[in-house]
Amino acid sequence: MLNLELYQGIIFDMDGTLLDTMPNHVLAWEMTAAEFNFPFDRQWLHSLGGMPSVKIVDEVAKRYEIELDPLEVSQFKMDTFANLPLTGKPIEHTFEVFKQYKGIKPMSIGTGSQRDSAIKLLTHAGVLDDLHSVVSATDVDSHKPNPETFLLAAKKMGVEAKQCIVFEDTQLGLQAAHAGGMDCYLVTESGFEFHPANSH
Repeated sequence: MLNLELYQGIIFDMDGTLLDTMPNHVLAWEMTAAEFNFPFDRQWLHSLGGMPSVKIVDEVAKRYEIELDPLEVSQFKMDTFANLPLTGKPIEHTFEVFKQYKGIKPMSIGTGSQRDSAIKLLTHAGVLDDLHSVVSATDVDSHKPNPETFLLAAKKMGVEAKQCIVFEDTQLGLQAAHAGGMDCYLVTESGFEFHPANSH
């Protein structure tokens, strides 16, 4: 198991880090691409995990040089995701860390998902009651790779940013953690990769 004694607070990204929701997100994007007639690139969209849907639509429009209404398209995607059967079982090796430090260190979620969706998924997975706080895309002005999500999570736990460890599954999330001066574990299929903040 990971030894996190050096840290006073733990922050988990949600989608693809603590909960296995990415397949549903990608499926919702596939259905959205078909509806609005833009190319669907599974790997590229997966790499944008952590970014709110409305910003992803902007990226799609830029990449393919097409006109899209970000609010209309992102709303369709979010509605599609919400209507898919609830999945999002905890990801095993991250969940082991969660269980190991439950009640020992404050733990928070820092996610690019909307608050309603996050609360629903965390409740369904049975982890919400053990979290100190949930910081969602709804709660911040600047999203990952900006560090605001993680800085607010640290503040809500009453822990200095540099005394927090972040668990993430995307480069956007890793950049956000480092921008906030936090060490980060990238969650891979087989385990964790440690990426210390540059200040260390």
